[in-house]
Amino acid sequence: MNEKLIERKLREGVKALGGLALKFSSPYHRGVPDRIVLMPGGRMYFVELKTTGKKPTLLQQKAIGELRELGFDARVIDNQESLNLFLEEIK
Repeated sequence: MNEKLIERKLREGVKALGGLALKFSSPYHRGVPDRIVLMPGGRMYFVELKTTGKKPTLLQQKAIGELRELGFDARVIDNQESLNLFLEEIK
């Protein structure tokens, strides 16, 4: 499954659950995850989306690690199964 399709399904799934999946970019901090998912109750997740079988770059891995060290929930989603699990978890 390609990244664009996973991204669309993420946006639609999050919206159906009453949340937002906002595009995230930081010009001065490269490698940040693609989306910030905001859910009712103040829950927030950072999500890096990849084509099935692809792995985050070293820069992306570093950014995800930094977010996790700060206590944020940062995920990598690269297939339908991991997307379904994520959506079920944030429901």
